[in-house]
Amino acid sequence: MKIAMGSDHAGFKLKGEIKRYLEENNYEIIDCGTDSEERCDYPDFGHKVGKTVSSKEADFGIVICGSGIGISIACNKVKGIRAALCSEPLSAKLSRNHNNCNVLAMGARLIGLDMAKEIVHTFLNSDFEGGRHIGRVNKIEEDI
Repeated sequence: MKIAMGSDHAGFKLKGEIKRYLEENNYEIIDCGTDSEERCDYPDFGHKVGKTVSSKEADFGIVICGSGIGISIACNKVKGIRAALCSEPLSAKLSRNHNNCNVLAMGARLIGLDMAKEIVHTFLNSDFEGGRHIGRVNKIEEDI
């Protein structure tokens, strides 16, 4: 499975830790940047991950900034992306089960490494339930 990852400067360290964790568990990583803690703009990396996932170059995406809010908003601007900001495993599970989310967003200043690993594991190991949720996801995808 291929995972596109991106962060701004605030999420750089956590992105590196999660990248190592995923590689140790046999995931292929497409690193969309940033490559340092030098101040940068999160939309650049949110858009890059979103485009990588929407083009099917990656199966899922993970984006990280200080709060997770800005980078998730940036990701959601890309057509076909459903990014969910998750701070604990249950929201990660439900984002996959009910919303068929394809990008996970996290806030590096809000959660620790162990919690981030649990969230990532849950997100990547949960499936879309379909059923009554299909119509709702289709409505999300509609242009308005």
